[in-house]
Amino acid sequence: MQLQGSRKAYNSMLDCAKFVYRAEGIRAFYVSYPTTLMTSIPFTSLQFLFYESAKTYLTPDDALPSDYRPMEHVLSGGFAGGLAAALTTPTDVVKTMLQTRGSATDPELRNVNGFMEGVRLLIKREGIRGLFKGVRPRAVAAIPSTAICWSAYEASK
Repeated sequence: MQLQGSRKAYNSMLDCAKFVYRAEGIRAFYVSYPTTLMTSIPFTSLQFLFYESAKTYLTPDDALPSDYRPMEHVLSGGFAGGLAAALTTPTDVVKTMLQTRGSATDPELRNVNGFMEGVRLLIKREGIRGLFKGVRPRAVAAIPSTAICWSAYEASK
């Protein structure tokens, strides 16, 4: 296991965990947990909202609720996932910053300990645009996975 650009390669996940624990203590394993929740909960909530809205918009008035309409489910799911991913990108960027800070050589980045510190550092260095780094790939990656997820969910109902 190895982080891209890092000099240290680990022999196993346990080896990596031991190294992180010795270097930073138990807190290192949880520093991004609140930010992870701040990303995942809104993402899931928005995805559900957008999916139901798009499905309602695309479903003909004469369709029965029990009808399986795969194209509408795929399109609605993809739309919902892409939009939810785009809107939650700022928290995802900060979450990633917190999760990878242990391998940073930059002392200012290495000492970021929470969401607001991460936001401040990112805005200081890159402006508001920095909060949306990777928005396109994140949205594009979410589209097929949420399209498949919602379509499979509807097929299994």
